[in-house]
Amino acid sequence: MEGGAEQTSSYTYWVRESTAEAAPLPVPKKLSVQDLSNQPPQPPVLGSLWNSAGTWEEKNLNKWATDRIKDLLRSIGSLEFTNGTAEVTKVSSCTGDAFLVTVRNKKRVGYTYELTIDVKGEWLVDGEKKKVKGCLDIPEFSYGEVDDLEVTVKINEGKDLPHQDKQSIIQDLKSFLQPLREKLLQFEQELKER
Repeated sequence: MEGGAEQTSSYTYWVRESTAEAAPLPVPKKLSVQDLSNQPPQPPVLGSLWNSAGTWEEKNLNKWATDRIKDLLRSIGSLEFTNGTAEVTKVSSCTGDAFLVTVRNKKRVGYTYELTIDVKGEWLVDGEKKKVKGCLDIPEFSYGEVDDLEVTVKINEGKDLPHQDKQSIIQDLKSFLQPLREKLLQFEQELKER
């Protein structure tokens, strides 16, 4: 520095010069049983104990949700049609995410899934019973959108059927849409209660 002059900074901060000016520090006081019983009751906290303020907490429910969706859909059973019957044999693909989020001490749930469900049945075609196997594809569905569910039917075994009969069987298999909706609405209700 030139000429022994101190360079001053434009930045300053407040420093307490004297402790006499400061407010006295609080004195700890042991609470009695009476003091504790006079406290207002605390509302129950959702989520984990560490998150007592209920700020943000996300819980992965994928394992439970995938298993539950499969169980519910396998329980659909068989459906009767004019010329045949069909039943769900297995849920061959069930992929997606399900979660529970606690935000500001409020619980919210959600999910997004894709499904492929295998079906088999027998139809009367030209006076003869024909075995048919196929699958129902649900490309995507999520929380609150079960009413908009769409299903695509594919026939794997029985492709040699006449076109008109094949289209009739596809329309019959689309009847699985209503029981699927009911089971997925049941799943949503169970998810909300977790």
